[in-house]
Amino acid sequence: MARDAVGKLAIEPGVVQWEAQDASARQATLTRILIRISREALQEASLDSLMQGICDCLVAELPVAIVSVLLLDDDNKQFVHEVYSGEFTRSPLAVTGEWPVTVGAAGRCVQLGRPHLIPDTSTDPDYVPGNATARSEYLVPIRHGRRLHGVLNLECARTDFFGPESCAVFDAVADLVAAAIHFARMADELTEANRKLERLSMRDALTGIANRRQFDARLAQVWARQGRDSAPLALLLVDADYFKALNDSAGHLRGDECLRLLARICERFAVEEHDLVARYGGEEFVLLLPGRTLEAAIAQAEALRRAVAEESLVHPASPLAPHVTISVGVAVLVPSADAPPEQLVAAADRAMYDAKAGGRDRVAWCAPWKPST
Repeated sequence: MARDAVGKLAIEPGVVQWEAQDASARQATLTRILIRISREALQEASLDSLMQGICDCLVAELPVAIVSVLLLDDDNKQFVHEVYSGEFTRSPLAVTGEWPVTVGAAGRCVQLGRPHLIPDTSTDPDYVPGNATARSEYLVPIRHGRRLHGVLNLECARTDFFGPESCAVFDAVADLVAAAIHFARMADELTEANRKLERLSMRDALTGIANRRQFDARLAQVWARQGRDSAPLALLLVDADYFKALNDSAGHLRGDECLRLLARICERFAVEEHDLVARYGGEEFVLLLPGRTLEAAIAQAEALRRAVAEESLVHPASPLAPHVTISVGVAVLVPSADAPPEQLVAAADRAMYDAKAGGRDRVAWCAPWKPST
């Protein structure tokens, strides 16, 4: 037989039919199948591919009409996923998309929590027909530790196939599937945990907005993209005026609350898909605004400065105003491949210090950007 779609568990030519084997040969076949599946369980990266390969192998090697793996939801209330091989009548899951464990022999196996043999399907009130020729059924819980993942289901046209030797092999196969599911889910959980850690590593713990690390990474990406498009890139560098005096007079808790409020105000001005607001350090924030001309960036900076003033965040120690004010430096450049993105930050930083030197609570900017020709 040629290799199947999975490509690993297909049957080799010349397999002796089960019916022609004596007891010793049958035991050897069962042992060989278990070894083969065990090897695949260690090597196969895809859980669905592994389960499909197991089902295909058992159907091809043994006198079973159907082999299926039914996986449960996290609450063990519904079967939610099915992999099978053989001549299969549509299951409740295939028809409705739902298969509660209150339905069928598979559901009964879940509720019993142990392997379950149906020697005669015609007399079992819970049997859900899977194949017209099936006369017996063996169901094994797929369990790892205390967690029940699903059921391994085998149906056979014979009534004498599910003996102690074959059932022992299927119990072992169910254990292999359980281990594969367990490790696959562990890998998924680890991947998700790493994603969460990555997201956390990119957020400022105090304000919840992007941190310096995320800003640096995004700046490099956007710098390259805007350079390829010969499009402008604007940067607003925002600094809270007399912030140390606020901390000294009102306390660090009040200072922290001020920074959180400033972050929320800055977020209002990052309205486009690729805009970014980040805490740059201390009381400094940056707004990365792709595609803005100098005029548009200055207008946005002025609107931001007014929004902070209108918020009237009390500043008892400011010599400038009774409320918190900001100074904003604006820079706009068209990136080029031979210039580093730090050039934009340096320009905005110079502009911000010009705003400070000019009396604070104002917007300053560097020389206008010039489109490349």
